[in-house]
Parts: sequence; structure tokens; C-alpha cells
Amino acid sequence: MSNKPFQFKEFSIQQDKTAMKVGTDGVLLGAWVQVNSEVFSVLDIGAGTGLIALMVAQKSNAEVIDAIELNDDAYEQTVDNFERSSWGDRLFCYHASLQEFVDEIDDEYDLIISNPPFYTSTYKEISEERAMARHTESLTYYELLEGTSKLLSEIGSCAFIIPFSEEAYFIELAKQQKLFPNRITRVKGTENSPIKRSLLQFSFTENTTIINELVIEIERHQYTSEYINLVKDFYLKM
Repeated sequence: MSNKPFQFKEFSIQQDKTAMKVGTDGVLLGAWVQVNSEVFSVLDIGAGTGLIALMVAQKSNAEVIDAIELNDDAYEQTVDNFERSSWGDRLFCYHASLQEFVDEIDDEYDLIISNPPFYTSTYKEISEERAMARHTESLTYYELLEGTSKLLSEIGSCAFIIPFSEEAYFIELAKQQKLFPNRITRVKGTENSPIKRSLLQFSFTENTTIINELVIEIERHQYTSEYINLVKDFYLKM
């Protein structure tokens, strides 16, 4: 995958230092997550390049947007991308693991967001380089959700993108942390292809879950109107 900068409408992502490149999953999550007007503080767990935090900065008025990243190269890349953006005064990246961050930080966040490393059934889907970039640093879904529940404000929400095959397991683990799914969008490449990803947004409030599907393409490089509407504020060619 290219090391060239990835240009979005309002910011650019440098990705030459890290194996974790800009991908559809991160863009989907950043575009899909609901950020209500009361959100003051946001945390991106596992920043990679800082993509999702930058998308949230563009689409919201949140005053504090923090990120954490353990990988040395990815941390440096995220800091660089934050500093190059128009929202550098709102963005900050911590060089730490989630476990270290939970132990050291007393703050709570109104929105927590993560595109976690896929370490289970989809591990073989990603390149060996990308897998190794996160293999020793990946956290289990249990650790991710436990840490999220400790850092999330009482009225806050958290959002993730995971393989669809792990959706039921992930929701069950979330319930153990008293996190309940409020929104679920299941993502398919085309109308006739299997569901590949699940976008999930949770809170401590148990309500009726809004469930829908998103199809990305009608055919190769011909995108559905639903997908275009979702990402048009970010992608240059949409």
C-alpha cells in the first residue's frame, strides 16, 4: 500500500512511517459515529495515523480530542498529522498502552472511539507487516471494553468497527461492562456479498437498538448513494 500522503477535503494524512495505512474501516467509523452537541471530550484508542481523531475534529465542536498509540512509529505519525491539521490546538496524542492510560488518567470522556486491531478470525486477512505492527501491542476485546467502561462518562457513548463474525461476542463482552448497543450498522461490499464489518455504538443506557445495513458499491468503483452521503464530507472525489 502507498506511503504517499492521503489527501482528504480538510486535512492530509502522512502515512510513510507506519504500516497502519488509511483504510476504509477507519474512514467508515469516523464518518459513521454520532457525535452529539454535548460532547466535550473524545478519546481515540489506537490512533494509527490519527485519522479518526481528525475526522471527529472536522465534524464536531468537541474541545478536547485525545488519542493514545503504543507503536513508536504510529505515535510519531499521529503527532505529525495532528500538528499539520487546522485543529492542532484540540488534538493531543499520548504514547502509551490503554492499560497504562487507564491507570494514569483520571479524566472521563464523552465519546470513545476505536478501530481495534483484528487479532482473531480476521488476523490472516491483513498483510504480515501490518499484523506484526500491532501483534505484540494488540489488546483483547475484553481489555478494550473494560478500559473503555472505566474512561467513559456516565452520559457518554463509545463506537467501534469490528468483523461481523465477532459482533455477537463483542456485544456480550460489552454487556459485562454495562455497555449496551444503541446503533448497529452492518457493512457489505456489494448487495450480494456477505456482511463484512459491524459498526457499533454503545452507551450505559439500554434502549432499543437501531440496526441497519450499509452497502458500499453497486459495482467496482461505482458507489451507492448511502455510502457517498456518509463519506462525502471527507473524501475529495465524493
